[in-house]
Amino acid sequence: MSEIKKFLYVNRKAPYGTIYALESLEVVLIGAAFDQDVSLAFLDDGVFQLLKKQDTAGIGVKNFSPTFRALGDYDVTKFYVEQESLTERGLTADDLMDITYEDEDDDYEEKPSIRVVNRDEMAAIMGDQDVVLSF
Repeated sequence: MSEIKKFLYVNRKAPYGTIYALESLEVVLIGAAFDQDVSLAFLDDGVFQLLKKQDTAGIGVKNFSPTFRALGDYDVTKFYVEQESLTERGLTADDLMDITYEDEDDDYEEKPSIRVVNRDEMAAIMGDQDVVLSF
């Protein structure tokens, strides 16, 4: 039996205008389907991927942000958002979507998936992974 590896998917790009954000989300879903220990990190313009009330009607593309809320069903429950990236863009944690998961080990209590961390904490999280993929 093989050991489960920890995979961190780093999102650095804005959600629309390039294919990076959507491709990352698709790869995350594939990884989760293969029982990887999947986490996501949002840095730089990647923090915009988690903004509340995204409206893509004006740019003619599908809003894929609701998919983040479904990731808990695939045991993807760790979303790390870099505080400095939020601050540099005039954002706070209150600007982010409410993404939760049901913790089976705690009587299915709903818990937040998003954790805002500083740069030093993010570096430690990255260093603790077996694989880091950047998009």
